[in-house]
Amino acid sequence: MLTFEEKLAIIESFPQLTRNDVSLKRVNFHYEASLHDKKTVVYHLHPNGNGFVFAGFLKGYPKDDKGYVNIRDFSAEELRTIIEASIQSLSVKREPQPKAEANEPLEQTWVDKQNRTLLLQQEDTLWNVYHGMNLEASFESYVEAEQYLKEEGFSLRN
Repeated sequence: MLTFEEKLAIIESFPQLTRNDVSLKRVNFHYEASLHDKKTVVYHLHPNGNGFVFAGFLKGYPKDDKGYVNIRDFSAEELRTIIEASIQSLSVKREPQPKAEANEPLEQTWVDKQNRTLLLQQEDTLWNVYHGMNLEASFESYVEAEQYLKEEGFSLRN
């Protein structure tokens, strides 16, 4: 298994990706030239070596319901290959996803026990979670975003 530093060095070798430090010492990398609302290629790379790469448009990878592949046990070559494929997949325009249901709220504030807040906001076909001005995560449905926020220890502010 590659260390956090080794994974970071490989990911940072892609000049198309922009680093974004997020909560709990995790790091995301965005592909700003994406032709899709989805811009996060590397999601929650953690100092323990865990992390995810977006493969929602790729075949042949075991993906979670958000289209991410766990890269914890990837070799250097496997990591380079999936990142290249992810960037390429986001460089090809596809048909838009169906809109979220009309009865779902457009913006919500979520709070954890330490009184930290995250903003859940619907933008086009995605549900984005923001920490201040920084994009923390992006989801294709409200249900996925809500599940993520609850797993991270946040609850909806009334």
